Amino acid sequence: MLYPPHPNEQTWQAVARRVAQGIRRRVLELTIQQNGCYLSQACSAAEILATMYTRVLNLGPSEAPPVPPPFPGVPGEPGVETFTGAAYHGPRGPEYDRFIVSPAHYAVAIYAALIEVGRMSPEVLADFNTDGSTVEMIGAEHSPGMELTTGSFGQALSQAAGIAAARRLKGETGRTWVFMSDGEFQEGQTWEALQAIAFHRLDGVGVIVDVNGQQVDGRMEDVMAIEPLADRVTAFGARAIPVDGHDVEAIARAAETPPEGKAVVVLAYTNPAQGIDLLEARKPDLHYVRFKSDEERQQYRDFLARMTAAAERVG
Repeated sequence: MLYPPHPNEQTWQAVARRVAQGIRRRVLELTIQQNGCYLSQACSAAEILATMYTRVLNLGPSEAPPVPPPFPGVPGEPGVETFTGAAYHGPRGPEYDRFIVSPAHYAVAIYAALIEVGRMSPEVLADFNTDGSTVEMIGAEHSPGMELTTGSFGQALSQAAGIAAARRLKGETGRTWVFMSDGEFQEGQTWEALQAIAFHRLDGVGVIVDVNGQQVDGRMEDVMAIEPLADRVTAFGARAIPVDGHDVEAIARAAETPPEGKAVVVLAYTNPAQGIDLLEARKPDLHYVRFKSDEERQQYRDFLARMTAAAERVG
């Protein structure tokens, strides 16, 4: 574990829970400042990302600057030296894991997670979604923590399978992890990728899915149902493990399950309003949170103040 615990914290579980709350708090603060953001995704994925970064992933120290450089220009143009955000996950040694972020609209949760675990500076969020910044609202390959452009939706699992196949040919021992959202299981390419992973026995692939039951048009079950998801994933040749996505111990146990010839797919069932009760009244319209009035915005400011005060008492 690279992230140091607070003197009051004796276990990795305590560290992970603190990181998760920090993710929510930072994204809520940004949502208030911007009058809109992908807040519910941070609420649902907070424990997933916290557990991955503080417990599961085998990553070396960040090789990226604490404050990301600006967008260098369009790839292929003369004089443009492109880069990816993968350096925030450390060196690409054969023993290290790769962490591929598939749903690019979760970028703000990734940024908050990188800050909470000391891989990026907090001041970075001042440049969020500004012209010329790599700290984009919809992450691209140059955004912190990202190394691939994963849209159209549902392409990252296929790319991760190719990476895992190449790593196996090289004799590398690190795993290739993919963070996904459940909406990607409405896409045919996801199922094709799972089929290829099973056929080629790419058990170096690990997948963790935020199953929060929502997508841009509302509830998953109303738009295009994907359940029983575990049965379907199993039928396509992977090892599906459903867990409570807000239980850090359950997430870690599932992610650390030996693959034994199959890709491990952790289905982390979550609540998109977890930790911020004010969001419950907005369900199912949670894909992007924008305030409807100054009064509503003030309610969230007051909630943020209470979250901050609670964190300071614990710290």
